[in-house]
Amino acid sequence: MSETIRHACGVFGIADHPEAANMTYLGLYALQHRGQESAGIVTTDGTMVYDHRGMGLVADVFSESILRNLIGPRAIGHVRYSTTGASDLRNVQPILCQYQRGWVAIAHNGNLINTDELRSDLESRGSIFNATTDSEILAHLLARSRKDDFLEALQDSLLKLNGAYSMIVMNSEYLVGLRDPLGIRPLCLGELNGTPIFCSESCALDIINARYIRTVNPGEMVIVDRKGNIHCHQFANRKRVAQCIFELIYFARPDSWIYGKEVHAIRKNIGRVLSREQRTNADVVIAIPDSSTCAALGFAEESGIPFDWGIIRNHYIGRTFIEPTQRIRDFGAKIKYNPVKAVLADKRVVVVDDSIVRGTTMRKIIKMIRRAGAREVHLRISAPVFRYPCYYGIDTPTRNELIGATHQVEEIRKQVRADTIHYISIPGLLEAVHGTDKEYCTACFNGKYPLRFPGGLPSDDNLRLWKETVQRNEDIPVELAVSEP
Repeated sequence: MSETIRHACGVFGIADHPEAANMTYLGLYALQHRGQESAGIVTTDGTMVYDHRGMGLVADVFSESILRNLIGPRAIGHVRYSTTGASDLRNVQPILCQYQRGWVAIAHNGNLINTDELRSDLESRGSIFNATTDSEILAHLLARSRKDDFLEALQDSLLKLNGAYSMIVMNSEYLVGLRDPLGIRPLCLGELNGTPIFCSESCALDIINARYIRTVNPGEMVIVDRKGNIHCHQFANRKRVAQCIFELIYFARPDSWIYGKEVHAIRKNIGRVLSREQRTNADVVIAIPDSSTCAALGFAEESGIPFDWGIIRNHYIGRTFIEPTQRIRDFGAKIKYNPVKAVLADKRVVVVDDSIVRGTTMRKIIKMIRRAGAREVHLRISAPVFRYPCYYGIDTPTRNELIGATHQVEEIRKQVRADTIHYISIPGLLEAVHGTDKEYCTACFNGKYPLRFPGGLPSDDNLRLWKETVQRNEDIPVELAVSEP
């Protein structure tokens, strides 16, 4: 993707291993692409609980000495990019809380949409929040549940949540992996020599030589007790499923399995369908690396147009400590990408990308390709037009910032200065992932949100104010989120 959409989070949990902290560290390292803001690990030996959390990348937060002090055979971990709650040490997960029944640790990927309602109710009954994330709400609900049994209290609390939540919950007795009734965000179940493991993507299993078993089903709790026994419980009935289709298009690593599907194969199939939808006369197919490469390969195979590496990505990008005093045109894009002139010169080029968000970076990239000598530039997008923001755990711009919401496709073509442009259709995308609109959430393309905010979806002004408010660590006014877009 040329324009970054920030991911939500990655979670990892292991039930019984002598090196649980090290295994969790490696699992989080494999999930680093899902969140680069902060990382945390909580472990337990069954009696005591140990934790360490910090801002930054996994390798920066943890050292060998820190991992040695995370004692016990059971652990959960989390990497975060904030979608609600400010970038602050208080909001780093896993959340660890002490309450009358002991302690509980929670690692959450997703976003609740009834946060305001629940938080206001809890605060009116005396709850004091330490963080500004929506994830802490579950801990307060657990503490206030009238159910004596922990698992019954957990189910009782979960049924009060509305939104996207793939979670790993741990206490002194249990390790539980669960997904919301719609299954919006992914969660995998694996095993290592008989030890159950939960993780956002199967690539976190590969790094420790664990085996992928299956996806945790929407509305399911997979429960591991202290003896290692596994029990699966459907805590919520599924009227439909709404798994985030953008995970398959962009977020997940191509070497992962999620939703029971191999991401690499799905993305190649998307490229094939994209090629069939609009035939193109061209000399070479290139990808905007790295997330578009699989789709570009599928496009090339289906069309018979050869694939080549027309753009090279700099993988070692951070903030540059200098900027040139004499302005270099398109400096930001050039830091990230550089064209291969031998591939592009005097060629009709098909450029495959997985989405266009604001359009500004794509315009710079096409200009770069033309300067490298390309005769024609045909833009092919392996996602439908991105028209609506996500409220379920992905940090996307407000609707008036999305070029697909404010411009027709032909206007977008003119804006980015491509010779032709084609987005895959929603039916084509569903065909490519072997699914239906009853299995996947496609709200960012068609506005058909499977879950609605209390009082209606927020307007652009309210959504902008909501994001600014949580970044300032302020309480979120309940009166926001009152009008349809």
